[in-house]
Amino acid sequence: MTYELNVAHLYGDLMNTYGDVGNILALNYYAKQMDVKLNVEVVSLGQPFDANKYDMGFFGGGQDFEQVIVSKDIQAKKAALTDFIEDDGPVLAICGGYQLLGHYYVDAKGDKIPGIGALDHYTLAQDHNRFIGDIVIKNEETGETYHGFENHQGRTFLGNGERALGNVLEGKGNNGEDGTEGAIYKNTFCSYFHGPILTRNGNLAKRLLIAALKRRYPDADLTTQEALPIAATF
Repeated sequence: MTYELNVAHLYGDLMNTYGDVGNILALNYYAKQMDVKLNVEVVSLGQPFDANKYDMGFFGGGQDFEQVIVSKDIQAKKAALTDFIEDDGPVLAICGGYQLLGHYYVDAKGDKIPGIGALDHYTLAQDHNRFIGDIVIKNEETGETYHGFENHQGRTFLGNGERALGNVLEGKGNNGEDGTEGAIYKNTFCSYFHGPILTRNGNLAKRLLIAALKRRYPDADLTTQEALPIAATF
């Protein structure tokens, strides 16, 4: 049996810093191995997000200019996106997308840019500094190690209900202070990893796909998909 999943690529025409669209390519690559057909649609400015239509969301990163534009538009999608997340809809959010799912972020000029508060984190700015370089983290719950590259000016602090995607083994992570990187809330996974993250961490791609399949096909026998070995590198 071939399964189908509908993926919303949020602001894919605006939020694509450092080739984050590669995460869509990686998802499609791993989906084919699992006999899953992905139908990907860009949901951008002025377009509604239908929480009943999509099985997964991807939200990439962007520069401050694009993020300010998206910040204004995404308020109209706030309720639907929050409902989707609360209903265990799988989402992968990177860098700017990660920040905009939280309460707010402070940009390089010191302006507070509102997010949608679907997740309980916030992001502050650094003074003439960025976190740049290779990063390695370990998720203590799964034992999985994730490798990537970070390049961000923001310092994110997690809130209620959130746990880190991993503890930092190498690099700076969310804020350079508490040893955390990224966030997990229900089936939403956030990270500052560029690279893109799924091209080097196929096990995370599999987790997203399995979560989406279980949600869309609750009565299906997914034993084969769950047992499929996934290469760590795309």
